[in-house]
Order: sequence, then C-alpha cells, then structure tokens
Amino acid sequence: MPNIGIVTDTNACLDYFDHDYDIPILRSIIHLGEEEYLDHVELRAEDFYKALESDPDLFPRTSQPPLAKMVETYETMREKGFQQLIFVTISSQMSGIHDAAKVAAEQVEDLEVHVFDSRSVAYPQAKMALHAADMASQGESLETILAELERIRAGNHIYFAVDTLAYLVKNGRLSNAQGFFGSMLKIKPLLHISKAGVVENVEKIRTFRRAVDKVVERYLEETAGKSVSPFICHAHNPEVRERIESKLKAADPSIESVFSMPLTPAVGAHAGPKAIGLGYIEH
Repeated sequence: MPNIGIVTDTNACLDYFDHDYDIPILRSIIHLGEEEYLDHVELRAEDFYKALESDPDLFPRTSQPPLAKMVETYETMREKGFQQLIFVTISSQMSGIHDAAKVAAEQVEDLEVHVFDSRSVAYPQAKMALHAADMASQGESLETILAELERIRAGNHIYFAVDTLAYLVKNGRLSNAQGFFGSMLKIKPLLHISKAGVVENVEKIRTFRRAVDKVVERYLEETAGKSVSPFICHAHNPEVRERIESKLKAADPSIESVFSMPLTPAVGAHAGPKAIGLGYIEH
C-alpha cells in the first residue's frame, strides 16, 4: 500500500466527488439557531440552503473540527500503516484549521505530518487532495507530491459573486470589508480569492446579475491563451450556473462541459445562499 496518506477538511467539498481514495475528512460543525450539525453528515447542502432561504433571520455559524478529532484521525491513519501524511487544508487566512492541524501533529508519534495550506477552498482544495492521493497511490515521493501541490496552488484562481455580503462580513471572512457596512445589502461586488488565500473585493457592483457577468468577463480575460480546466462552485444556484456555462461555451466552442459542484454548508455559511464562483486550474 502507499506509504503516504492524504487528509483534508470539510471545506474541500470532497463529499460531492466520486473517487476511490482513502481520504478522511475533518468536518466542521454548523450552528443553526440552537441546533448543531456535522457538515454534510447531518446537514447536506440542499437542505442547508433551503433553510436559509425560508428563514432570512437564520444566521449560520461554523466551528472547526475539534483538536482531539484531528489527533484521532492522524492516529487512525498511522494504524492503517501510513508513515507520512499530507493534510490539505482550507486557506490558513480563512480558517484556524491549518494552525490547529499543526498543533495536532505535534501530539502524534511515529507519523510524519505535513500540513499543506491550499490557500483556497472548495474545488482547488479538493483537486489538490485528490491529485495527491492519486500520486501517492502510484508510489510518488513526498517531495514530488508537495511540489505538484504547489504547482496547482500557484495555477488556480476563483472569481465569485454573492447575493448578499452579510454572511462574509459578519463571519469576518472579507478582508477589505471597510466601507461596506453601511450599504452591504445593496452592494453585490465582484470578489476573488487572492494568491495569499484571502477573500478580497475586486470591484463594487450594484446588481447580482452584473456581478455574475463580471465574473465571466474576468475569467475569460485571464484565461485567454491558457490551457485550463474551468469549474463552477455554487450555493444552490443552478439557474445562474447554467447561464455561466452557456456563456463560456458561447465564448469558447471547444468547451464541451464545465465541472460544477455545490458548496458544502461549512463554506456556504460564509458565502451565503445563491453565491456562485467561476474559476480555473492551469494544466
């Protein structure tokens, strides 16, 4: 069996992929009112977004996986025979999971743990975890796998739009939120995840539809002449997802299909319902 094990966290949305790899998922806890749910296991994306849309006053919060659960996961992987472990985490600028994973690693003996900061979330993070698992299954070295993860990390970008900034601002996930508080329910900005792994405002826009159009415009400008794989991530917004895919196919007839995936509740709690992102990973 491979000597290198792969672990990721719930923010990679890996539950929405079909794969054959042994990749444990450290799951966040979703707080809805007085209730708590384990991400995806007890509360799935579709039900989560329906709950938010049916009750505008219901504001979700998240808690990262307990440190003890991380230690337990590491020990389980060691017991399975893995001597080295790569934990592909959500951006360290978006969550404390990355730092906690390092602390947990210090509490486990006879296991070499490498905590890799994806500096992203959702599909890019999942792509890194899956690619690492594939390389490990083929017997690639730790150094080779980490170098490939760095390549993917450097060669991806996501632009996205949210129907409301309330979730990002209240949860403290928008780094340059100054100036939004007085009018955050009116602004539908173009956002992106920076190379440092930070959610930033790119351009202030007044309507969600125009923000979505800007997402597509930026994507097309940035990928012109590049060999990339496009992807769409959305918070229960199939109609806009279809519109974006149609725009991409019209702009580039060589595109036969665009991979799309829902944002798991742990991510949607910060992006809010209807949020949608379009990104790419360079080949």
